[in-house]
Amino acid sequence: MNTENLITVHTLSTHYQVEVAFFNNLDEIGLIEILNIDETHYVHNDAIYKIEKIIRIHQDLDVNIEGVAIILNLLQKIDSLEQELTTVKNSLRIYDN
Repeated sequence: MNTENLITVHTLSTHYQVEVAFFNNLDEIGLIEILNIDETHYVHNDAIYKIEKIIRIHQDLDVNIEGVAIILNLLQKIDSLEQELTTVKNSLRIYDN
């Protein structure tokens, strides 16, 4: 498999100064997906933004992994509701005139 768009978990661990077990925990609860290719663990580059957000919440706010999952879920629901509200507002503009 092509590893061009992948980054090793070891590299992430070193860069963000967190243990590999942290990433394994994120994978176990479904926050990220770790790919195992030729006995090396990788994460897709697209997950970097989410990983950085997770690490900031975990370290800066001292929130455990389960709490981070809840926070991310709530943030996703807020984004969804904001998009829905924008759609409804745009629909109602027809009747505003």
